[in-house]
Amino acid sequence: MLGTWARPHLAQLVEDLGETANLAMLDGDKVIYVAQVPSPHAMRMFTEVGRRVLPHSAGVGKALLSQLSDEDALATVRRTGMPAATDRTITDSDTFLAELHRIRETGYAIDDGEQEVGVRCVAVSVKDAPSGMAVSISGPEARVSWDFVDRAAPIVQKCATVLATDLNNQT
Repeated sequence: MLGTWARPHLAQLVEDLGETANLAMLDGDKVIYVAQVPSPHAMRMFTEVGRRVLPHSAGVGKALLSQLSDEDALATVRRTGMPAATDRTITDSDTFLAELHRIRETGYAIDDGEQEVGVRCVAVSVKDAPSGMAVSISGPEARVSWDFVDRAAPIVQKCATVLATDLNNQT
């Protein structure tokens, strides 16, 4: 049901940006992908709906943890551990806290090949969702350049705002 509700919003992100759009939620101490609309490109990011990942290495996870206090976010990653999925994964709690502060300042998280080599992601938390929720756009670094990130961030932020408004109108 959540995937059906989110699909038009994710499809609009794909139409606007041309890359795969995801919706994820906190499930205990992990992040679970609950909906996805794939990019039309043959080479694209693909995460199975239902897949659970550790939050420190995923854009959606970092966006979600940025909504918590520093203490609660650190408690979460201490329980899960901070193993390196790639050589770019943040594995140090001080660096992770600095990243959470950057996310709070800019309003969006970045996964720069931290979960999958060669994949970049821009993620934004859906504020005021009944449970932690984040939306993201992701694709290969060759297309999701830093210029793309700058252009995509406000579009993903707008999508998160629309999702929050839509959610609140349904409750």
